[in-house]
Amino acid sequence: MDLRPWGAPPVTERLGGGHRNEVYRAGDRVVRRSRRSAPSLEWELELLDHLSLNGFLVPEVVRTHDGRRHVHGIVVQEWLPGREPEEADWPSVAAELRRLHSLMATWPPRPDGPGTCDLLTTDRGGDVDLTSMPREAVAACRAAWAALDGPKTVVHGDPCAANIRIQEDGTVGLLDWDDARVDHPWLDLADLPCLDPPREARAAVDAWEAANAWFMEPTYARGRLAGVPVDKPVDN
Repeated sequence: MDLRPWGAPPVTERLGGGHRNEVYRAGDRVVRRSRRSAPSLEWELELLDHLSLNGFLVPEVVRTHDGRRHVHGIVVQEWLPGREPEEADWPSVAAELRRLHSLMATWPPRPDGPGTCDLLTTDRGGDVDLTSMPREAVAACRAAWAALDGPKTVVHGDPCAANIRIQEDGTVGLLDWDDARVDHPWLDLADLPCLDPPREARAAVDAWEAANAWFMEPTYARGRLAGVPVDKPVDN
């Protein structure tokens, strides 16, 4: 990994948890090699800059010495300290995600990053390739997504405990925006342990997780598909 544009900071360790991107620590910074296209990655980093200006705690992008935010898919960001959320923190996480959804309702769609509404009529985009899934599974996922109604907005895309950092004063920090896109807010909220989402929201997020992980995390994907109503058994 060529970090010379950032002054070649020494990489100290590879960080776990990144199933789809290489992520390393380099002192007080994090280095990530993204698989996203340049326009898609630029969308993500522009989003982070905008969120930071609006009071969200997100990783700060470290530019190269000549001012670039990414080079050949490599992004360097400041380390965001904090701890993973405990049970009492989840309502604050939900509130911060709702603030995100309220603020970003007019943000443009992510290039090469379709939301579930787009996947009703297209087969591929981002990490999703519906042509690799059994037809019965695709039909079930699309039925689950079609059941969600209402306006779309920017969603974080993966607000699990590993991607949240709680500060000493209770401020919620949000890491890993790789799955961010324009989609239905329930795609962020339905998995949170502090909420009791409607059945349709639970099925929609299960369908998204199954489709998004079908190729790269097959065991996890099939487990999530089990939460989606399917008319007949699905062959693996």
